[in-house]
Amino acid sequence: MASIPQSVPSAATQEISGRYRAVRTTTGDLVATLQPEDFVVQSMPHASPAKWHLAHVTWFFEQFVLKPHVAGYREFAPLYGYLFNSYYQSVGTMHARAARGMLTRPTTAEIQDYRRHVDQAMEALLGDPARDPAIDPIVAVGLNHEQQHQELLLTDLKHAFSLNPLEPAWRPGPAAFERPAVPLRFLDQPGGIVQIGAAGDGFSFDNERPRHRIFLESHALANRLATNAEYREFILAGGYRQSSLWLADGWQWRLENAVERPLYWDESCETVFGLGGRQPINWQAPVCHVSYYEADAFARWAGMRLPTEAEWEAAAAGLPVAGNLQASGRWRPEAAPAATDGFLQLYGDVWEWTASAYGPYPGFQPLGGSLGEYNGKFMCNQMVCRGGSCLTPVDHVRASYRNFFYPGERWQFFGLRLARSA
Repeated sequence: MASIPQSVPSAATQEISGRYRAVRTTTGDLVATLQPEDFVVQSMPHASPAKWHLAHVTWFFEQFVLKPHVAGYREFAPLYGYLFNSYYQSVGTMHARAARGMLTRPTTAEIQDYRRHVDQAMEALLGDPARDPAIDPIVAVGLNHEQQHQELLLTDLKHAFSLNPLEPAWRPGPAAFERPAVPLRFLDQPGGIVQIGAAGDGFSFDNERPRHRIFLESHALANRLATNAEYREFILAGGYRQSSLWLADGWQWRLENAVERPLYWDESCETVFGLGGRQPINWQAPVCHVSYYEADAFARWAGMRLPTEAEWEAAAAGLPVAGNLQASGRWRPEAAPAATDGFLQLYGDVWEWTASAYGPYPGFQPLGGSLGEYNGKFMCNQMVCRGGSCLTPVDHVRASYRNFFYPGERWQFFGLRLARSA
């Protein structure tokens, strides 16, 4: 184990130690009300049980920080590297993703012991002002990785609860904001050369770099997200029955999956299941849990299109990260606040599908070593989402942040903003 420092920690040491403790505490708070049975269920192959999330983010710190950088560190259980590795092939083999729900053992209590074991070692290491400074960027990746899993944990749990006839609530949520939808307006954006991608010395993932120039044609973006009421019009107009509105893959996906409405809406399109249980649909709130295929078809029906990720980032550049994010404690999308002359809901509420395929920026270089598997190897067949959701931590998202998902996925908090060409 790393020794506990005898000297007064520096400001940098205090900052990273405090951030580590805050992120790990938040994860624990999110599962504090769960029952033992809730931790084990896996509702679909690309979701994971809650206890697997807890173990995996802990394994990340053990694998990439403690084992290579702390002399004499004792692994909690060597087989955990096989059970809780996600996709790092260069590290070793792993348990099948679709079979994570079969892991009744180790128990949830043992996973919590594992977290405490790793936390003790990590806090000793981070409290040591003599530690190798090369550790800190790896810890930063690990903390941002855990914040991603905070969101995944809740969306996976929501999907599992939705399949239970009892439709249990993760925890009761506050009443929805009762306010009318802000009138839809389109804000003209000039064409020209813009720069996108992460800039400066702040944290960013490797897929956000390098910052580079890109040319945009003149266009306009909606001032707010598309609402449930607007999406209902698409349904009532037969949008799910008009193949001309759909991409070929999207139409085939719709037929094979018998999709007729957003995920979690009931057949009558009157109620929606959420982390607070089933509730009436708030028609003024952003439509949520739609796939890229659905978002694209809706935009075509509306005579519009989805924005590109560069158009979205250019609009968000320089604006503060604020909105209905994790810290609001709402846990669901909400109607936009009072109208302003600018953009609303750029951050929070729902991840916004863009028209951009997920690929490398010009000059992209993945992180060195095994961490290079984090983003780069997924740059194929996925679409970019921007802006964060109601479950995203405020200090995790930024204008350059690129999330990415397969176009047929719906279980995350996916929504859309309309765009149009000049």
